[in-house]
Amino acid sequence: MQLSGLRLRERADLYERLMRLDKPVGILLLLWPTLWGLWLSALGRPDWLVVWIFVIGTVLMRSAGCVINDLADRNFDPHVARTRDRPLAAGRVSVREARWLFLVLVGCAVVLVLPLRSWLLAGLCLAALGLAASYPFTKRFLAIPQAYLGVAFGFGIPMAYAAQLGQVPAEAWWLLLANVFWAIAYDTEYAMVDRVDDVKIGIRTSAITFGRFDVAAVMLCYALALALIAVIGHGLGLGAVFYAGLVVAAAIAGHHFTLIRDRDPANCFRAFRHNNWFGASVFAGMALDFLLRRVSTG
Repeated sequence: MQLSGLRLRERADLYERLMRLDKPVGILLLLWPTLWGLWLSALGRPDWLVVWIFVIGTVLMRSAGCVINDLADRNFDPHVARTRDRPLAAGRVSVREARWLFLVLVGCAVVLVLPLRSWLLAGLCLAALGLAASYPFTKRFLAIPQAYLGVAFGFGIPMAYAAQLGQVPAEAWWLLLANVFWAIAYDTEYAMVDRVDDVKIGIRTSAITFGRFDVAAVMLCYALALALIAVIGHGLGLGAVFYAGLVVAAAIAGHHFTLIRDRDPANCFRAFRHNNWFGASVFAGMALDFLLRRVSTG
């Protein structure tokens, strides 16, 4: 009995690592743009049931995305120093187990959105699933697969608008584009860590495509993301607190420049992980601005 309990804990630990629950930064990078969409679509007063559904759904879909990513890359990951010890690459979890785990996670996510009873949202959920499942394969043929990742990681934005407004206005798609630029920035930093290994095994990444202009491209993408968010906020009449959040995010991007300019892999990885604070700063500016406006108007 004690031995079976130990084995169960070992399997649970392997599944946790396969879903990257031990590395929550990926969940946060997926969650922040979703929260941007929830707050902007509701003008600072989101339905809290919708918020909780989207938060839990973000965890489930990011976990499913990690599983399908490792399934797609199982023949590449053993040749990359940073990924060779992942459970699937190391042979500690079988392909069959990983496939079942992916299906269970997706099934849970589908059940989660049923209470919202929206055909538009259901259609967008199918699109989001398609994006998450197909992204890992884009590294074989797209020069900048990080742009595709940005769409996949930001698809919670149009879903948030659909859940709360029953439609997806142009504003949502512009916000999604802002997230695409942000994703290119942070995932290029991530790709700079593995550039040497990726060249050897023939995987395409933005770090390889941008070449010696990689640092400049990262900073340009940060600037474009912030500019688009600023324009959206201006259209909604957001004020000084919102722009203060963008200034903090810009300062964080500037700090990332100091980390990646020498292309040291360890510092590039630090910059990637630090992007959680970029997303948090943008959201904090939005949420506080709406809150202060509500308080000031009684």
